[in-house]
Amino acid sequence: MTLRVATDVGGTFTDLVAFETHADGRTTIRTAKSDTTPPHFEEGVLNVLEKGGIDPASVNFLAHGTTVVINALTERKGVKVGLVTTEGFRDSLEIARGNRPDFFNLFYEKPRPFVPRHLRRELPGRMSYHGEEVQPLDLSPLAGIVEDFRREGVEAVAISFLHAYANPAHEEAALAELRRLWPEVSAVAAHQIAREWREYERTNTAVLSAYVQPAAERYLRRLEDGLKGRGLKSAPYIMQSNCGVDSLDATARVPITMVESGPASGFWGAAELGRLIGEPNVLALDIGGTTAKCSLIENGQVRIMTDYWIERDQRSSGYPIMVPVVDLVEIGNGGGSIAWVDDFRKLHVGPQSAGAMPGPAAYGRGGDRATTTDANLWLGRINRDYFCGGEVEADMTAAGKALEDLAGQLDVSPEEAARGILRIANNNMVNALKLVSLNRGHDPRDFTLVAFGGGGGMHAVALGEELGVKKVVIPAGAAVFSAWGMMMSDLRRDYFVTRLATLEPGAGAGIEAAFAAAEAQARDQFAAEGIAEGKVTLLRFGKFRYQNQEHTVEVPLQGPVTDTGLAGIADDFHATYEREYTYRLKAPVEMVGLHVVATAEVGKLRMVAAPTGPADPAPALKGHRRVDYALEGIHEAAIYDGAKLAPGMAFPGPAVVEDPGTTTVIHPGNRASVDGFGNLHIEL
Repeated sequence: MTLRVATDVGGTFTDLVAFETHADGRTTIRTAKSDTTPPHFEEGVLNVLEKGGIDPASVNFLAHGTTVVINALTERKGVKVGLVTTEGFRDSLEIARGNRPDFFNLFYEKPRPFVPRHLRRELPGRMSYHGEEVQPLDLSPLAGIVEDFRREGVEAVAISFLHAYANPAHEEAALAELRRLWPEVSAVAAHQIAREWREYERTNTAVLSAYVQPAAERYLRRLEDGLKGRGLKSAPYIMQSNCGVDSLDATARVPITMVESGPASGFWGAAELGRLIGEPNVLALDIGGTTAKCSLIENGQVRIMTDYWIERDQRSSGYPIMVPVVDLVEIGNGGGSIAWVDDFRKLHVGPQSAGAMPGPAAYGRGGDRATTTDANLWLGRINRDYFCGGEVEADMTAAGKALEDLAGQLDVSPEEAARGILRIANNNMVNALKLVSLNRGHDPRDFTLVAFGGGGGMHAVALGEELGVKKVVIPAGAAVFSAWGMMMSDLRRDYFVTRLATLEPGAGAGIEAAFAAAEAQARDQFAAEGIAEGKVTLLRFGKFRYQNQEHTVEVPLQGPVTDTGLAGIADDFHATYEREYTYRLKAPVEMVGLHVVATAEVGKLRMVAAPTGPADPAPALKGHRRVDYALEGIHEAAIYDGAKLAPGMAFPGPAVVEDPGTTTVIHPGNRASVDGFGNLHIEL
């Protein structure tokens, strides 16, 4: 018997998915949810294991994702950080970039740096952008800086020197001396995280990593101790923002790499699901209680970028984090998003959320403002007698009162107000999906929409019909799909290195040498952790642009880079650039960086389709009820128990499929079927 487990710590709930493979080849699946337990998040993990009936001593593989890093950043619950940087550049962190999202606000203020000026210190020494030493590093002031930091109560130190991406020798020397002078302090150097140019972005990344490192490392060690204390044989793997997992030790050293581990696992799960069902081109949509996130997957590949910002919106430029993160768009629309009316009597939905407490009005916890969940309940799309899988009694009186208050401001009926909430929420999510598809040169009609999260099935069909996608797929276990995605992840590391080169004869050897060096670093790191070279898979990508232009695109590269192959690489760049930006130029092409993806399998789950049975869904039919489809009117819909739907069953809309964690709304004219993996396919 083999037991593989994944746990995912969210803001409200901690999810569990367990796959148990028996000697006869059968696989049984267990899921569980328990409350998240801040600030001791590891207790929630142990609780959900107990609730799911999982004995850690019998677990062969455990993957874990968490929001602890992003929560520490957004809630400002990190530690006091000191910064050591190049002489003359202590204010780079405050100067930041010149972008002003709130352009006409004459009183606009840039986001406050995480390190105040008196804790930003300098050392003499300089590297050029070629990585050549212009001025030797002088470490003599470091002892005094350390003493000042001690007196100020600094708990972590970030080191970031100019052009260390090209040559990290000065950062390495400063880090070694800091650890000699102050061995107990938490310290990180920018080159350990990012080897790309952009001085401000690299420095801010090092600072934010130092800010969360002590708390994240304590959490990971407590989790490891708690699991081992209950018999877990090997350390858990930690979900990363790049759709892979990494060892606990590696993550504890640089925890900023798991800043978006939750969304990443869901999108990787969507990519793996697409491969399983023969749909490599996927629009992935994750609808939770507060937000909706989406990403585009082309040819089975999730797009990874390092241009990632937190707290960036219409009024703030936010903070950059230069780590590999899945390319996603996130909006403030989820089940708890609050509907409100502005001064011009215009209805809006989100981004404000009712959260977990008090939650939507129907939760009966004191919420008095209408949300998307309240609208779905009022229109019969969610079963009021099976709310939250029957664990919560829907307070329809409170939901009705909230909708009446909103309707009064609009001079419409509560039903019309509820329909308006759904149409606006759907429109917001369609616009987000267009940002990752149409705005980047992709036709949604070539893609399958895979929707998951607690609200995915509720809105997916309406969104799919608006976009004209091929079909909609609701995964089995959609409510805990992010945890399932971890089970499908490889051990993965992404290496981004800045490398400037024009695509002219003679450049091939230098580019190939740069790739070879990055690949050697990847193999050495895996080998140090006992992973044989034969188990490591390497993929190459190049970042290119028109010479001296700002915008770059990433192009996959096959085989060694040679002078004879440069013209083909340039052709691939022109085609990729034109698809994304709608034009191409007759201008020289230059390489600005390389991207190496190194992966190795570590207990990845192998899915086997079950045989299909009869198409008749009668065994799963629960009954019928009137459902308001907003645009298509009110229909008598067939209600199915999702747990009783078996492979091969098929049925037409209008229908609703109810699971304990999610509800799927199937519109009139749709046809739904269940595949061998338990996923629901909806033909539009």
